Amino acid sequence: MMLGSILAMVLTAGGSADALAQVQVKNVSLQVPASWNRSEDAGTYKFQAPSGDAYFLVDVGAVQTAGMKAQTCVDKIVASIGGRGWERLKVGAQPAAKRQETDVAPDGSGAVDSVTYVGCDGKTTWSVVFYLEQTKKERFAPLAQKVGSSVKIQRAGGK
Repeated sequence: MMLGSILAMVLTAGGSADALAQVQVKNVSLQVPASWNRSEDAGTYKFQAPSGDAYFLVDVGAVQTAGMKAQTCVDKIVASIGGRGWERLKVGAQPAAKRQETDVAPDGSGAVDSVTYVGCDGKTTWSVVFYLEQTKKERFAPLAQKVGSSVKIQRAGGK
């Protein structure tokens, strides 16, 4: 019994607790930790680590202007939420951007890192905002990158 407990702790520490599963949020798919708690409130999807040390929010929306180019769409999103500090990249073969910031936790208990990914294909906008306690950065920062860079917009045949 003791060996089983030690093995379970070693496996959990090794990252198997963060095994990823494909999830669909509206018409966007992404890889999320299978063991994380999921909830939805007013169209925002929240995924929280069982430990409570990290969570991320996923939002998916529709572009209001017909015929907008994907890069123009990303530029508008970035400008609307503070245009500084963004790294331009591609996610799911579409233009996207990423920004990392550090803030003080709302309760003043320490530093919290946020990693924000935004993207657009000209029709659908999406964002993934990952919040993690800075003391847990080594554990959760690689996971934030895996989740944020796994987004793919799904297109049905006739849309």
